[in-house]
Amino acid sequence: MTQHTKMDPDVLSMVLDTIDKLEREKLPLETKLEMDRAGEFPSELIRFMLGPDIALHLIFIPEEYGGLGAGATEIAVVSERMAKMDLAVATSFLAICLGMDPIRVGATPAQKEKYITRIAEEGLVVAYGVTEPEAGSNVQALKTKAERVLGDDGQIKGYKLNGQKQFITNGGVAQLYTILADTPEGPSFFIVEKGAEGLIPGKHEDKHGIRASDTCPLTLEDLYVPVENLVGGAEGQGLKQANQVFGYTRLMVATFGLGGGMASLERAVRYAKERVQFGTTLAEKQGYTHRLLVPHAVQLEAARAYIEEVARRLDTDEEDLQVEGSIAKYFATEAGDAMANDGIQAFGGYGYTREYEVEKIKRDVKILTIYEGTSEIQRNIISMFRLRTTVRSKGGFYREMADRLGKLPEETGGPTLAKAILVMNEMILSARREKLTKSQYVMFLLADMMTWTEVGSALCHKGAYGGGQRTPSFIRAAARLFAREAVEKVYVNCIKIGHGCETTVDEVADTLKSLNVGQAMRGNLKDMDMVSAELVA
Repeated sequence: MTQHTKMDPDVLSMVLDTIDKLEREKLPLETKLEMDRAGEFPSELIRFMLGPDIALHLIFIPEEYGGLGAGATEIAVVSERMAKMDLAVATSFLAICLGMDPIRVGATPAQKEKYITRIAEEGLVVAYGVTEPEAGSNVQALKTKAERVLGDDGQIKGYKLNGQKQFITNGGVAQLYTILADTPEGPSFFIVEKGAEGLIPGKHEDKHGIRASDTCPLTLEDLYVPVENLVGGAEGQGLKQANQVFGYTRLMVATFGLGGGMASLERAVRYAKERVQFGTTLAEKQGYTHRLLVPHAVQLEAARAYIEEVARRLDTDEEDLQVEGSIAKYFATEAGDAMANDGIQAFGGYGYTREYEVEKIKRDVKILTIYEGTSEIQRNIISMFRLRTTVRSKGGFYREMADRLGKLPEETGGPTLAKAILVMNEMILSARREKLTKSQYVMFLLADMMTWTEVGSALCHKGAYGGGQRTPSFIRAAARLFAREAVEKVYVNCIKIGHGCETTVDEVADTLKSLNVGQAMRGNLKDMDMVSAELVA
């Protein structure tokens, strides 16, 4: 595997400083709350971010087209920081990257040269036109049609697009669109410029959260697109191109879950140190720290470790990381949403009022479990593909993972997690043998076990090799706590599958005994105390 050239750490540091400065000067709390209240797209702010002074969009653009050529690792760091600042602004920004992705992965050299260079130089706002009113997360249920238009010589000179798109981020404000439509040879992406006749943006959606991002439907009525704007110059490549970017874009949404969760956690930690109740600060009460802070801090740390691992793999020549993208998105967005929810609880009555911002963070974060494929779609993908891999490798895929974890020091939680993975592996093969995998309910239980164990594996390895902002002892305590959480998940879900379905999978009872959950829980409170102490230090 070849490692791509990494972005200069000084340049990354400069980009993060720029975002810090942007938040201080252009996005103080009052401005964020006003943008949220008005629900209007902050075009001046976005123009400034894309303008020559800071040109933040250049991070997404390869060097040969005038960009900074950041890899997935750096983009993940920047995306998390943007999400911590404001999720509506981050969403508008990510949509530019997403809209450019079909061009980045599928366009001809001439198309890339023309459009990616223009996005870099002119700071164009881009929209990704895929979702439809009746298709939602199912890209294959495409209804928008692209009809060939022939010239006098009988050759294709262009296409007429007709259909409806729904929930398009930047839909009403974009200067460039990549639109998916069905050609005679299959789904294909088309590049469309703002103002094209027949491209009709609808009413701006009045949303629950991320209210300052622009979301609207698009109507396509005999929208003529010249043949040179067919992405890649060949019909039928659209689904392949969409799938190629899913591993990547879903990882970016995962970083939003991490960023949103961290924004809520940091505010709750700050509040815990200031707020005095019954003579002591909230930071000194386990009912507060061990319920509202520590479990979420551990999950967010696990999400971070997994995101870092997948980003590193994306930055090599490794392909086909859609399942990893799904695991990252499912886990990190649900973890962020859970923290955002308890962020309100952590502030008590104040958390329910607008001025403390945690209720806005909660409303903003909710969309992350929905857009770019709902959590339910992700669980479908995870269970279906991992089941296939497990069966094809005769259990080898997870056995190898358990083997690597078993070799880690005990203090990383690796050997504990390894036992859980071996039990899960048996359960997957037994459920398949007994034909229980025909049930979507069973598949979702498997998906949760797969997700928790794979995410846990990344955190245990991070505990062994270090890295990151936290102290090594914090990471290892978090890894042990998360390994226990994964053990619990595997234990309960195996019981639900083995005993809760019509068929009793007999061997489950014996295998579950080997887990020894009681033994795994030893030292749990001590580890929670350790994580809590560093959080509120």
